[in-house]
Amino acid sequence: MNLLQPREIMRIPSFLSTIDTDYGKPFEGGFYGGVININSHIYAIVWAPKSTQIKAEIDVEKANAFDPADSYSNTVALADAGSPLARAALAANINGYNDWLIPARDVLELGYRMLKPSKNQNYANWFDGVNRNSLPEGKHYSESYPAQTIASDFLDGGSESFDLAWYWSSSLHSGGVAFCQHFEDGYQSHYHSVSAVGLARFVRLTQVPVQALTTTTIDTQSINLHH
Repeated sequence: MNLLQPREIMRIPSFLSTIDTDYGKPFEGGFYGGVININSHIYAIVWAPKSTQIKAEIDVEKANAFDPADSYSNTVALADAGSPLARAALAANINGYNDWLIPARDVLELGYRMLKPSKNQNYANWFDGVNRNSLPEGKHYSESYPAQTIASDFLDGGSESFDLAWYWSSSLHSGGVAFCQHFEDGYQSHYHSVSAVGLARFVRLTQVPVQALTTTTIDTQSINLHH
């Protein structure tokens, strides 16, 4: 189970009580991957099946795709600038859904935090794990946090596991360079050239009404978000 820090004040999405909230379980055309705040709107993250991930270049040096959380605006900006990877995401039709995106940096981070495939020691340097847009906010990784996922299909070698390799985000760091995350140790690098060939796993985002959130203080030493 993924525990939060003790006595943390947070806003818990009450919708979590109405869906299967175990990370990695089937949900809306893919697999549930957490909750993200994008421009004051709350979304549930849905990871596409592993069978649909692709290996490609972003292949765009100039695009207004710098948002750390907004996968939609980034992907559209990259596609408009001519990125074949972004255009592939927008054209994808997976399990009856056609609103797939390249995950932004903070969305991709949740993929590692909640669905970490291995027992490897985490890379705990720089700002790895810091995520001001996730619910709850992501804290700096330690060598032991996050732990390996308990979602069996997402364990290393499982049918839906992330590869022990680096994955693209749709968030550019600067011209010609984009953020990515290494799923062998969690390292969030910002130096991969958009001409490099990397893995991409698409996401879709399901909006959660703000009124579906409740503010509470919980003793997270004994309570967690899983049923």
